[in-house]
Amino acid sequence: MSLTPLRKLPAILVIDDEVRSQEALRRTLEEDFDVFCASGADEGLAILEREQLSSGIRIVLCDQRMPGTTGVQFLTEVRSRWPDIVRIILSGYTDAEDIISGVNEAGIWQYLLKPWQPEQLLLTLQRAAEVWRLQQENQRLSLDLRTAEPVLKRHVVSKQEKAKSSFGLSAVIRAPGSPINAVCDMVQRVAPYDLSVMVTGESGTGKEMVARAIHYESRRANKAFITENCGALPDTLLESELFGYKRGAFTGAVDDRVGLFQQADGGTLFLDEIGETSPAFQVKLLRVLQEGEFRPLGSNRPVTVDVRVIAATNRDLEDDVRTGRFREDLYYRLATISLHVPPLRERTMDLPLLARRLLDSSCAALGKSVDGFSKEAMACIAAYRWPGNVRELQNEILRMVALATTPVLGADLLSPRVLRTPVGETPAADFAWADGLTGGLKERMEQLEMHVLKEAMIRLRWNKSKAARELGLSRVGLRAKLVRYGLEQAE
Repeated sequence: MSLTPLRKLPAILVIDDEVRSQEALRRTLEEDFDVFCASGADEGLAILEREQLSSGIRIVLCDQRMPGTTGVQFLTEVRSRWPDIVRIILSGYTDAEDIISGVNEAGIWQYLLKPWQPEQLLLTLQRAAEVWRLQQENQRLSLDLRTAEPVLKRHVVSKQEKAKSSFGLSAVIRAPGSPINAVCDMVQRVAPYDLSVMVTGESGTGKEMVARAIHYESRRANKAFITENCGALPDTLLESELFGYKRGAFTGAVDDRVGLFQQADGGTLFLDEIGETSPAFQVKLLRVLQEGEFRPLGSNRPVTVDVRVIAATNRDLEDDVRTGRFREDLYYRLATISLHVPPLRERTMDLPLLARRLLDSSCAALGKSVDGFSKEAMACIAAYRWPGNVRELQNEILRMVALATTPVLGADLLSPRVLRTPVGETPAADFAWADGLTGGLKERMEQLEMHVLKEAMIRLRWNKSKAARELGLSRVGLRAKLVRYGLEQAE
């Protein structure tokens, strides 16, 4: 046995019973590797047992024909005791069959034929060293992954819980006794089941919010929630958006496009304003819902998807079905479960909570800090009918925050339509404000006069000159009325 001086890793063990061949191998390899040499299997095992930990032998190059033990038998033993070592065998042409039959058992990475060429041998062993390095890197990464797996699982669960808290039922702002509580109860009951849901309600009531709550309370919560406004696109564009298309399907289709149905596979697709679609498009949508498959434009092959569809509309679809504007079979397919979101005017008890939440989001969006609303402003907000529902309230509060110069939002920041007497959509609603007036005609007229004075002063930011001109009063006359009704102090 001869040992070469240590030079640089990785170290290689060369086993060959022919001294001249062993020496030739050592001279070829010692420029790049630390080389240990042995003349037989027993000597080789002894070197591995002694030097493996200290010198780090990474590669074994073994001759097939050795006295007593073949190269395959030796490498099989090496594999069982040091599985990370890269095993290479040298052989003549006559040994090829024996080596091939033992490749799997010995885990031989590669075998070289004699006579070997120095350049080929050196390149092979350099690659073997890289194989060993990659094996160690893979083991390290596998260990890191196993260690990180519980953390990743907790992260995924945490992310899902965060999404659920942001978009699930807990995100629906409501007070005890609110009409929307019944909607939330229904959402909780139907969310776990893959049933189509039709959400109805006036524009701006939060139909998409309800659809998101259904998705994030369901078993599909970790998949995509995709939305599309069907009323915003003509049929041809809507079809390409939902079903996708292949390159060349029409002029301008220079690349394939994956449709929203495919993007939502495994998740939920929310189709807003479904009542605005044409009967021709409704036929195509019905097929997808019935068969669970569709064909992208320009394609002959169907695509199968697993998508839960939630539709929404502010139209009376039952009336559209009766008049033939909306297909009856599609309506019943979409409206397996029907949910109606009440308008904001029926949820007056929710207004303080909603206003506070929208105020926080408006402050975050505009980068401003506001403490809250004045009592007067909150009273005006509660009295207004909000025909635009939550969307109108959101825009109103965003406007107030943008105009604010003090920490408290006063009533003077409200739009004139909110400050003035509410006007409803029906004659009965036009006089809803009068329900609070009491006493005889004189007393009621005085209450009305006080209301008009107060609204004008708030809207004009307590500018008496402007208010007097608008109301057709002198400044002295206006001041007298303010004192009479106790409004002078309100300034």
